[in-house]
Amino acid sequence: MAASENTEKSSEKNLPKGQVFSDYTCDDMISEPQARDWCERAAQGESEAAASLVREYYKLVFAYLRRLTGNEADAADLCQVTFLKVWQSISRFRGESSVSAWMHRIAYCSFVDWLRQSHPAKEQTDSWWEGVPAQGANPFEAAADVEAARRVYAAVDNLTEDERRIIHLHYYQGLSLAETAEVLGLPGSTLKYRLRGALHELRRQFQEPQINQDTL
Repeated sequence: MAASENTEKSSEKNLPKGQVFSDYTCDDMISEPQARDWCERAAQGESEAAASLVREYYKLVFAYLRRLTGNEADAADLCQVTFLKVWQSISRFRGESSVSAWMHRIAYCSFVDWLRQSHPAKEQTDSWWEGVPAQGANPFEAAADVEAARRVYAAVDNLTEDERRIIHLHYYQGLSLAETAEVLGLPGSTLKYRLRGALHELRRQFQEPQINQDTL
């Protein structure tokens, strides 16, 4: 097995456990070959394939944008922008990355453009975060209870913006380290350094000694 594969498997194995985090396997997501097939057929104008892509990926992309923007209305607007760009560029998708990473990259760039138009992301209260776990799939929703999930969201929200974006993509959205680096346009070494810092801060907040990213 290549060193990069060992690194990514180590990252997944060392996810924080217990009341802070839970493992996430994306078992409910569509297979990559199926997603690529839909992309090819949608690029040829097949509406059923396009509808399948929206059905399978809208909820995931919406959950990601909701965390970035801090509210559902802006997330819904950005979802429309994201999928419009997906359709405009789908004929140029060459499969050099996974379909999920490609869509998340488009969503992330749409969010950055939105920020540049003087739309600051909103900071939310604990009560808002408490309601998030019931509204969309992500790896932290399997926390022991709502209070534990709320503490996780609040802790992540206290990280730096760069650290939050990595956590959102790698742990909430289930992207690999390589895919996360691709979406954010970062060198792999930079991403690993920031992820290590983020997990160190979360370990400090939750005093969880089992959080270990020394192998990154």
